[in-house]
Amino acid sequence: MRRILLSTAKILISAALLYLALRKVDLSELFSRFTVTSLIWIGVAIAVTFLQIFVGVLRWREISAECGAPLELSRAMRYNVIGAFFNQTLPSAIGGDAVRLWLVARAGAGWRAATYSIFVDRAIGLIALAVLIVASLPWSYTLITDPNGRSALLLLDFAALAGGLGFLVFGALKWRWLKTWWATHHIHACAVVANRVIFNRSRGPIVAILSILVHVLAVVIAWCVVQSIAAPISFGQIFLLVPPVMLITMMPISIAGWGVREATMGLAFGFAGLAANEGVNVSLLFGAVFFIVGAIGGLVWILSAEKAAQGSAPIGVPE
Repeated sequence: MRRILLSTAKILISAALLYLALRKVDLSELFSRFTVTSLIWIGVAIAVTFLQIFVGVLRWREISAECGAPLELSRAMRYNVIGAFFNQTLPSAIGGDAVRLWLVARAGAGWRAATYSIFVDRAIGLIALAVLIVASLPWSYTLITDPNGRSALLLLDFAALAGGLGFLVFGALKWRWLKTWWATHHIHACAVVANRVIFNRSRGPIVAILSILVHVLAVVIAWCVVQSIAAPISFGQIFLLVPPVMLITMMPISIAGWGVREATMGLAFGFAGLAANEGVNVSLLFGAVFFIVGAIGGLVWILSAEKAAQGSAPIGVPE
């Protein structure tokens, strides 16, 4: 009953926010801007999304190897594409993470190693996003002149950055009692793994570059969407506005980020002195691209060995 109520709440939040955001949009005017060139740009956006998934796979493999759950490249890519499908269908923005965890654990890595690899992967991605936003703050302040927008950006980013750094500091603590409580024991263990990955001389720079690239590719996807409708928005503006929106969208309070993303994008565009309706347009098409990729992930899931082997013997992972 609790899960049903939680899922219902997320559906209602998505529906309410989408309703409020769509009040600013003339859908007939949006569709009238579509041409053959628009479809080409949407196709490029889909291709870049698969590239983003692949880059995320490379990072996840580095982290999962550190967690004792090594994955073949093809298997990890399949899991991430399948995860993209469940991100769109489960009542959470992180539903795909839960499915990836289940797949890795069921493949023979064990629940602990699988959980650690997914949790650390998500944490490092969040830290990288916060760092990217902080690095772009001087330009964001020039773009966003609204005092409320500036305050919201600072509060959001430094809260995320403080949480990420606090997570890493937590992993550096040597207090014995941290290992006696169930919750602190596992969070501390994940933080220890994150520190080992980030500050490793060979693995750390690779993970850092891949993490930043994942978020830059999200900006490129949004830029392709902007080009598809010939919106009067520059790449620099998209680069500054999309990362904070993605940070807010990571909160698991809606269905696949729908509603939250549209409302936040419209608000961000308004703070930057741009047309709020264009922000909603970009967000809707951005979400549509991920929905299409998720649908392809659904086909991969239906045809996968993991789907066919449900209830039978686990599928082994390489040592």
